[in-house]
Parts: sequence; C-alpha cells; structure tokens
Amino acid sequence: MSGSRRITERTAMNNWVITATFALSALLCATALFFFVFTRGALLARGLCARSSSERSHVYPIYSSMWLIRLVDFQPIISAILLFQYHRLVSHIVAGLKRTDLRGRQVLVTSCAFGNVIPRVVRAALEAGAERVLIADIIENELVHARRKLEAFRGRVAFVEGDATHMRLAPGRMQANVMFFLLHELPHPLKAQALREAGRMLAPGGKLFLAEFHRPELWVLRALSWTYFKVFEPFGLALWTTHDPLRYLEGTGAWRCERTTCLFGNFQLITATKR
Repeated sequence: MSGSRRITERTAMNNWVITATFALSALLCATALFFFVFTRGALLARGLCARSSSERSHVYPIYSSMWLIRLVDFQPIISAILLFQYHRLVSHIVAGLKRTDLRGRQVLVTSCAFGNVIPRVVRAALEAGAERVLIADIIENELVHARRKLEAFRGRVAFVEGDATHMRLAPGRMQANVMFFLLHELPHPLKAQALREAGRMLAPGGKLFLAEFHRPELWVLRALSWTYFKVFEPFGLALWTTHDPLRYLEGTGAWRCERTTCLFGNFQLITATKR
C-alpha cells in the first residue's frame, strides 16, 4: 500500500513539474512575443509601410504609447530585462553625481528611461547642489510619465521635448548629463550625433554619465546577448564593435574617460569628463 502511495505521489509530482514547466514556457514565449510586436516588429512594419523617414521612426511604440508605457514601466520587469543589474547601474551613476560639484549648476537627463532611475538621478543631483535638472525626451508621453514620478521635486525640474541628436539648448550650460540605455536604440548614424550633442551642451569639466550594453566576456552570455539584439534590438550590436561609445569619445580628443563593466562585461558604465 505504501509503495502504491509513493508511486501515486511521484506521478502527481511529475505532473506538477510538467505543468509548471509548460506554464512558465508559455509565459516566457508570450512575453517575448509581446515585446517583439511592440519593439522590432513595429520597426519592420513601419519599414514595409514606407514610414521610416520620420525623426521618430526608430522609436518603439512601447516608448510612445501611454498605455504601453504604464503597462511595462514596472520595476521588477525593468530589473529583469537588465538581468537584475539595474540597481547597481543606477547606483553607480548616483554615486558619481554626488561626487560632482553641482552647486548652482544645471544637470540634464537625456531621454527618459523606465524604472526609478530618473527620480534617483534627480534626487542625487539636487542633493549635490544642482540648481535645476532638465529632463529631455523626443516623445511627449515619456515626459508626461516622468513628470508623474517627479512630483516631489516640482519647481526644480524642467521638461524639454527634444531630439537627443539636435537639442534646442544653449551650448556649455550643463555640468552633468545622464544617458541611460539610449544609444543602443538609436540608428548607427545617430549614435555619434547624440554623443556630439552631449559634449556641446556640457561646460568644460562637465561630466557625461553613460550606461549601456557591452560585449560580454563569457561566451554563453555573448551568445544570449547576440540573440537578444538580433531579435529585439537591431541597433545594439554595433556598440560591441564599430560604434563603441568609449572609442568614439576618446577618439575626439575632447574627453577624459573611465569605463567599468559588470556581470562579466555584459553592461558598461562610462564616466566622461569634457576637457
């Protein structure tokens, strides 16, 4: 009798494992399909419809549609996308801002990002003495969404709708500029333009804090990252080679740069000081 009970329990356990595995696989596939449809799938559809000439044609619907922004901007989801390195990456930038003398100066955040990076960056900049923080993005809905996160800082934060490659801001006015996972979403010619604009707006001695993907050291992570970029982020792989932001910045001779990486080189943090 006890033997039959053990067999029944083992069978029930096996069935539970199979069911759980199937459910998890279905959830992962559905999630991947969702993100593909509203990221690269949307770009492919625009290309077929010959709507690729707009300055916003590279922007995914997931970053422009308000209902998608609200649906996806959930901290655990964003942390998982960055392989749970999100907090570490943001903390590095926050620490850099706190070490910078921002008294009476202005700080720019170029492009909104999901998660709590913007509130944390704004708080750190203001605590370091910044007079004002500007949040810039090409999509109005992103600015509306960011404004909701920054109610506690009303009066000390301004919002500017503008393209990171052609900002309508005076040169040399910013003491710090934060670009958090923007470059990998820009078409290749626009990557250099965005970095040039970042330099134009910074004062001499100003700092650019840049977080991005990087070529992993481990072949397993490299293969997974390569697949991720090919499927979801077609402009990201160039950061490994031809459009390495550190190589570009150092090549101009106008910057003094430091780069650190994390998670076996999967992510990079660049702190560039304008000469």
